[in-house]
Amino acid sequence: MKLLVTGGAGFIGSNFIRYVLEKHKNWEVINLDKLSYGSNLANLRDIEDDERYTFVRGDINDFELISKLIKRVDAVVNFAAETHVDRSISNPYAFIESNVLGVYTMLEVIRKVNPEVRLVHVSTDEVYGDIVEGHFTEEDRLMPSSPYSASKAAGDMLVLGWARTYNLDVCITRCTNNYGPYQFPEKLIPKTIIRATMGLKVPVYGTGQNVRDWIYVEDHVRAIETVLLNGEAREIYNISAGEEKTNLEVVKTILKLMGKSEEMIEFVEDRPGHDFRYSIDSSKIRSLEWRPEHSFENGIRKTVEWYLENEWWWKPLIDEKIIHPTPWKLDWYENIYNRR
Repeated sequence: MKLLVTGGAGFIGSNFIRYVLEKHKNWEVINLDKLSYGSNLANLRDIEDDERYTFVRGDINDFELISKLIKRVDAVVNFAAETHVDRSISNPYAFIESNVLGVYTMLEVIRKVNPEVRLVHVSTDEVYGDIVEGHFTEEDRLMPSSPYSASKAAGDMLVLGWARTYNLDVCITRCTNNYGPYQFPEKLIPKTIIRATMGLKVPVYGTGQNVRDWIYVEDHVRAIETVLLNGEAREIYNISAGEEKTNLEVVKTILKLMGKSEEMIEFVEDRPGHDFRYSIDSSKIRSLEWRPEHSFENGIRKTVEWYLENEWWWKPLIDEKIIHPTPWKLDWYENIYNRR
């Protein structure tokens, strides 16, 4: 199989590429990435010389470039997206440009150039909004709470609309919170590990009682592989591990594994529109014989160990977004200043 992976230099995309090349010796991968702030070619340093792997720097909004690449592949896995909620609060347009217009461009290229290609569009459980009790299924309404989740919901609707109108072979996956190696340092888990390593306070929004279902990234990429190979066209698949933890529990677990005091925790002003709890039912993909293989206890230990052993990877990425406890607020003030 020949795959086009968009956003393959990001956290989940790079883990997916590494996984499929290790497992499928006859697969080839083209990695298209514009190398924005969340992308990092160091994520794939160990496979960059693999003859089955090709990197192309470019934007999914580039119709001509995408057209050339689409002709050469059997399937597309679209990871390309702006993903950080804090950034979406301070700069929403970048999210519309990538998560909506980029999806539109991809769909238009597929229908005009290679309508037989299979597209797996990687979305998020955040499109459902939060839920106090129970779990969202694939049939539930979408109620996004941030510019990020709104842009992802819009992209999902474009995928479904184009699939039905133009009879395209597409699947959508919606996954819970990921963690693991190569996750960009702005995210909760790597930020906690890195700040604790540096002896800095670890910021926790509000009271820390917001609940997320945490999945180890390797389990997520196996799920995407399952959908790519066995998913039904025009279907949506929720992906979850059933490992619900409050943000405070996650931070305390990391500090304990690192031998650090909980006194390092610093509660900071909550961000706007912060969803209380995400929870999705993943029965549908489990019927395809996928199961998570990592418990949170096992996965978080592996993750902490990886960050402690790979300072070469994260040290060049440290900036004020990691040092400052409330990045959304910092960005907001920076934007107000720049407009004057």
